[in-house]
Amino acid sequence: GGAGTFSDGKLTTGISSPHIRNVLENFYKFGAPEEILYLSKPHIGTDNLVKIVKNIREYIISRGGEYYFDTKFLDFNKKDNVIEVICEDKRFETDSLVLAIGHSARDTFKMLYDKGMQMEAKPFSMGVRIEHLQKNINMANYGRFYNHPSLKASNYKLAVHLKNGRSVYTFCMCPGGVVVPSQSDEESIVTNGMSYYARDKENANSALLVNVTPLDYDNHPLGGFEFQRKYERKAYELSNSYKAPTQLVKDFLKDRVSTEFKSVKASYYGGTVFRNLKDCLPDFVYESLKMALPKLNLSLKGFNDPEAVLTGIESRSSSPTRMIRTNFESSLENIFVAGEGSGYSGGITTSAIDGIKCSNEIINRINNKNNI
Repeated sequence: GGAGTFSDGKLTTGISSPHIRNVLENFYKFGAPEEILYLSKPHIGTDNLVKIVKNIREYIISRGGEYYFDTKFLDFNKKDNVIEVICEDKRFETDSLVLAIGHSARDTFKMLYDKGMQMEAKPFSMGVRIEHLQKNINMANYGRFYNHPSLKASNYKLAVHLKNGRSVYTFCMCPGGVVVPSQSDEESIVTNGMSYYARDKENANSALLVNVTPLDYDNHPLGGFEFQRKYERKAYELSNSYKAPTQLVKDFLKDRVSTEFKSVKASYYGGTVFRNLKDCLPDFVYESLKMALPKLNLSLKGFNDPEAVLTGIESRSSSPTRMIRTNFESSLENIFVAGEGSGYSGGITTSAIDGIKCSNEIINRINNKNNI
């Protein structure tokens, strides 16, 4: 799955595919609530997702599959039609290797690039997490019915195109959720959001992102990773700890450090420190966010709430590189790439469909080889 697997199991997707129903039915089969089969924005919840992933794993094991935890993929060798997969303390041989790595497997991307796998830089996004009181989001969307017991915590999806050519948009909106750490490197800070199934926490949070293009760095296939790493380390250096830099919207707009929380309290696990987020964001991201906040308020009343909280940084919304593939096969023969890390999908449902299609491609090749 994509980033949603790490957080809370959002199954929304913008693609059209006959496989969508298959994905939803499988999640339901393994323990997801039945409502995901008919809701327009199905959501599993972190608490449910943990159990569902375990159920899927146990089913695969019962059918002959094997899992190897704490077994880091380091390298591979190819000889004729045999691929030797090299891990820390194990080796495997196969004729087809599927790499369904996440978008943060930076050491693996580097190894694959050095082995000659063709990749290209791709756009991604960077920004912050924004938090409001969930009751205020409900009021903005539901009006006087905001407190009706039949209504669930409300969500939103916003976007604006600016005169500077940038786009600013919300992503991975978490009603009644919390902001959580998701860095994969030491001495860095990366934020993400999640909700439990009940979505009953006090705050609503969402990523507030600005588009980043390969022209913003060196356009090298791995350049986006270094761009991300640079600002993730800046976020850490602002506090010299794993407490995330935080700022109220009113202070962010006036380029000053906040001194205390007001109606909205930061929910970030691990604690926060008041800092100027300008110091850990690219200039164009900072300026774009400043321009966008008042404009987004026109679409959702209260979005520009002076007491709303911004926490930095959010830099892992999608992969900054794309592995070149043909029918899911990379430029290296018999090595297939799928999922979010491949650069062709994002989120749980699209990544799951990518995996289904990749599996079908390999099965068809085996059947054709054996004249089945």
